[in-house]
Amino acid sequence: MDVRKELPEIFEDFAEERRNAFVRVKDLKEQNIPVVGMFCTYFPQELALAAGAAPVSLCATSDETISAAEEDLPKNLCPLIKSSYGFGKTDKCPFFFFSDLVVGETTCDGKKKMYEYMADFKPVHIMELPNKNSEAGLVLWKEEIIRMKEKLEEVFDKEITMDDIREAIHIKNAERQAVKDFYAIMKDEYPPISGLDVLKTLEGITFHFNKEQVPAELSALLAKIKGQEAVKERKPRIVITGCPMGGATRKVVEIIESQGACCVAFENCTGAKAIEDNVDENMEDVYEALAQKYVNIGCSCMSPNPNRYQLLGRLIDEYRADAVIDMELSACHTYAVESGLIRRFVTGEKKIPYFSIETDYSKADVGQLATRIAAFIEMLK
Repeated sequence: MDVRKELPEIFEDFAEERRNAFVRVKDLKEQNIPVVGMFCTYFPQELALAAGAAPVSLCATSDETISAAEEDLPKNLCPLIKSSYGFGKTDKCPFFFFSDLVVGETTCDGKKKMYEYMADFKPVHIMELPNKNSEAGLVLWKEEIIRMKEKLEEVFDKEITMDDIREAIHIKNAERQAVKDFYAIMKDEYPPISGLDVLKTLEGITFHFNKEQVPAELSALLAKIKGQEAVKERKPRIVITGCPMGGATRKVVEIIESQGACCVAFENCTGAKAIEDNVDENMEDVYEALAQKYVNIGCSCMSPNPNRYQLLGRLIDEYRADAVIDMELSACHTYAVESGLIRRFVTGEKKIPYFSIETDYSKADVGQLATRIAAFIEMLK
């Protein structure tokens, strides 16, 4: 029995979470609940929750507004940066429109400079991310988290107490654990759902404003999945790594799975990168606890970047991957440069095939991607 035929409405609910959130964010504003817009997983959402605000991911995964962005930004810039800016500039993103504050971060030079333009029409607060996971980097990031807390207090005229932050940490930890429990279903020998359904669900959660409801909803979804009999068909098991995925880049997962493989795990920002580790609730210093958790995210903006290899290696082992596919967005230099090191790690240390692709948010390369990916998966079979 195909679980997707039994549960289509459930996955569509999560897939439509972003669209439904367009209406809910307006309701939040009418209830005088502040909204904090964010672009990156390095932003500690616990701070926004502690301030009584709703954190929301801003639109950045479509080519719809790139032409407008290119009126100000270079054409040979990463599509994620152009999309982020374009949606803000054109007011086509309700989340951006209703955000009281937009939080940026210094993950790459392109984003840093883009935020200078964005600040012309929206309040933007930049968190200075260290470029190295070190003792000094941890000190810097802790200071930035405290500065972020103080900025939220100033903007929303609200004192954020340690107890507020502890409660928010508990809420986010419970959400992360529920997400991990959900996507761990892909460890099964015969995964009962598709990787595309996992990706849609992960995307939808980022637009779920009531974080306390997420564990119960995912638990109910997981129970329904486990109540169905999976199709016992052996497919090549793929772990996805690289740039953030979702929206327009779903095309990569769709192509992979249309060729008879299954995307069993996502190492990137959309997936495990920011979810696998929780904040230590036993630490007395909540700022130190937040800093340790978030500075350990293994993004390619860190140099060196050992945490990416550790997480990717663990996913390869736990999900019994047959291969790794590395998706890089065009002009994302840090991930492009790091791809050679990831290839060496995957083929050398883990001894499985590695395949890299470069793409953007358009549909122009779908045929070419399909041809290349089909050949790679046929080799695995």
